[in-house]
Amino acid sequence: MLSGKGSTEYDVVVIGGGHAGTEAAAAAARIGARTALLTQRLDTIGEMSCNPSIGGIGKGHLVKEIDAMGGVMGSAIDQGGIHFRMLNRRKGEAVWGPRAQADRDLYKAAVQRTLVDDYDDAYLCLVEDSAEDLVLENGKVKGVIMGSGNILYCQTVVLTTGTFLRGRIYLGLESYPAGRHERPSEDEAATSRPRTEPAANALANLLENRLQLPLGRLKTGTPPRLDGRTIDWDDCDPQPSENPPFAFSFINETPSPQGFIQCYRTGTNADTHAIVMNEKDTLAPPSTDGTGPRYCPSIYKKVERFGHRSSHGVWLEPEGLNTNLVYPNGLSGAYPLEVQQRIINSIHGLTNARIVQPGYDVEYDFIDPTCMGHDLGLATGRGADGLFFAGQICGTTGYEEAAALGIIAGTNAALLALKKQRFVLSRRDGYIGVLVDDLVTRGTQEPYRVFTSRAEYRLHLRADNADLRLTPLAYQYGLVSEQRLEICMNRQNIIDRSLNELKSRRFPVSLWYDKVPSLFMEDDDARSKGSSVPSGRHKTADEILNMPRATLDAVEVALASFDAPYQVPREARDTVAAVCKYGAYLERQEKEYDAYKRNENLLIPPELEYSADTFPALSAEVREKLSLHRPKTFAEASRISGVTPASLVYLHSHVTSRRNGGGQVASSSKDNSNITVPVLAR
Repeated sequence: MLSGKGSTEYDVVVIGGGHAGTEAAAAAARIGARTALLTQRLDTIGEMSCNPSIGGIGKGHLVKEIDAMGGVMGSAIDQGGIHFRMLNRRKGEAVWGPRAQADRDLYKAAVQRTLVDDYDDAYLCLVEDSAEDLVLENGKVKGVIMGSGNILYCQTVVLTTGTFLRGRIYLGLESYPAGRHERPSEDEAATSRPRTEPAANALANLLENRLQLPLGRLKTGTPPRLDGRTIDWDDCDPQPSENPPFAFSFINETPSPQGFIQCYRTGTNADTHAIVMNEKDTLAPPSTDGTGPRYCPSIYKKVERFGHRSSHGVWLEPEGLNTNLVYPNGLSGAYPLEVQQRIINSIHGLTNARIVQPGYDVEYDFIDPTCMGHDLGLATGRGADGLFFAGQICGTTGYEEAAALGIIAGTNAALLALKKQRFVLSRRDGYIGVLVDDLVTRGTQEPYRVFTSRAEYRLHLRADNADLRLTPLAYQYGLVSEQRLEICMNRQNIIDRSLNELKSRRFPVSLWYDKVPSLFMEDDDARSKGSSVPSGRHKTADEILNMPRATLDAVEVALASFDAPYQVPREARDTVAAVCKYGAYLERQEKEYDAYKRNENLLIPPELEYSADTFPALSAEVREKLSLHRPKTFAEASRISGVTPASLVYLHSHVTSRRNGGGQVASSSKDNSNITVPVLAR
């Protein structure tokens, strides 16, 4: 089935209609490449296979960056969102995490509507069929052979197979080939063998046997779906949406939700944990090949690893405005249906809850991402020039990571087909650059998830300024229109004017203190003891905002009381506040990272103990991997998957401080006797 003019000759063919595939196809079409999106079922384009949400810590940054380059995801969640919350609000703006609960049907409809309505048929065609093989001539991609026997001829291909590449589902001790379960109807009876969508085995054979690419196995899991009519909501803690909600897309002042829902929180208990551990033998044996996600573990892994905890949180997330299906976030575990039902019924508020569809694990192939370049194309000489990859086939987990890789792969597939210069984002450009660089330089042995801690420039790479960082660059490559660029430049001008207005308002510190004393006090105890405020000094409004306790609202109130009022426009507020807050820190961050990069060959003491007491700021994952590999130098440590540049800067600070007691010369595997290593701030 073809949607559009039905040509069989294209510049780009994208295989897969998930989050990676839709962004890849849309990006290629925006650039002006004749693009076909090939998927087994047109009606599942934009489907949310697992959790009905978009964004979160780190992930929300990706969505904003995708949108800044004209992508689909931000606008789709603005249309399909039904519950909005900004995570990490108590921390600095750099690590705020915009997250929205989605109505599955509304979100999917928004994605499909965008692909059909916003793109000319001459540049984007939707094709319903399976991909069985590639046409290769002289080591170059020339087309895709479909299940129907027809061929889509093309110059480049983007492969976005998700969990379908030789996918195998596990439910209890039973397993069967499939890419995922079909979405259930809320009124159907739960069964231990739900309907499935078929795995992509032929493509796996192509990659492994014909192209001889190094493949691995990864695994992910999804929890059971519950009938919301059987949940005792009064026994759960409500988690309301922010209202008014914030927009993910920079071209939307506010999102356009068709309604709001309320999520709820409950938690496991000792009875739950007893069932989880007593029934562990009913799970698939740990000898299965797939490695599961570290940061989204099954309930069994949580109870096993954190036996000291009396409870683990469970978030009950309704899947839409017009359905009773509920997603119990935090309860993935591929136990047999009967065991899953007992686990659910042991939880407060869920004692009478009915499972509509059981949770399951799916194991699938992925390609070693070090086989790719930073454009996500297969390295030259591998026998398939013009083949690109995006999504879980690259070793990632999550809708947002998939979409981010999709926009990069689709862009570069189109640019190659049109014989234009490739598009690469650096680690300084965005979290998408961090994601790609981590994958192609270090690879991964477990499903990769983006975190703000993975970025050494995270004070600069904020969600609020993604458009300022990326929209002008995207315009150069044809990813966004001139109108979209003008919107971005107008916002930049408003930000610049606002910063100048704040810099121009300068008053004595004593006056600031009289009007907003809370800015100068650490806490109520300090206030009760009194505080001496330096006299004779002046501070501008932007300098006041640099103080730890200052807020833009408080500064604006003070300015009004000084008869020098100024209100920062709505579209500039978050960015102006962040620029004022982080100005000095950004400069220091750059210096710290540059010092680390100059001394990558510094020796790491072999006796160093990577404990939480010694390195409280390092994550458990980083400490675990440093302990396992025992790198001799920082250069070696930088090549370990999961060891972030930010953590290496921290480790570098510790080692140089420990050796030099003030920043003198440290020994190195190369002669660096003339290098002075500064002691870095921790």
